[in-house]
Amino acid sequence: MADLTANAYLRFLGEIYQELWNLDSSVANHPYRGSPMIIDQSADTVNLTAYVDAVVVAATDVFIGIAAEELNVASGAVEANSRIQVIVGPTIVGFQSAVFTNADLGATVYMSDSGVLSTTAADNPQIGKLHRVEDGYAYVELVTPQVCAGA
Repeated sequence: MADLTANAYLRFLGEIYQELWNLDSSVANHPYRGSPMIIDQSADTVNLTAYVDAVVVAATDVFIGIAAEELNVASGAVEANSRIQVIVGPTIVGFQSAVFTNADLGATVYMSDSGVLSTTAADNPQIGKLHRVEDGYAYVELVTPQVCAGA
């Protein structure tokens, strides 16, 4: 798999919690629905950026949630005008995934790029705990905000 190039299909269990955040515009930023959203402390300590495989996650970076919508922001755009809805914890989000089974319930879940769940901590943001696996979807209880200390 690779980084998202279109909106991801997501499912939800229970209530959906969302927050409105500004996107960092120091570089072009194009999160799709389902993209993990982080505060990249080496670039901007206030505004969000979409996590993609090319981003090196540092131990001080913070996972905030999952993009609830697609938004394309040009480099240099006014950040106050570049707001995005982000799904935050304790929402349980279902991602299409073949990585986990119900034998893995309770496992810590990371994202190795914007479209793939992972069990690997190195340089990947931790997003939560595996709640359930059903019908090709891995349901993850988001833990946000989450410092990427395992990076």
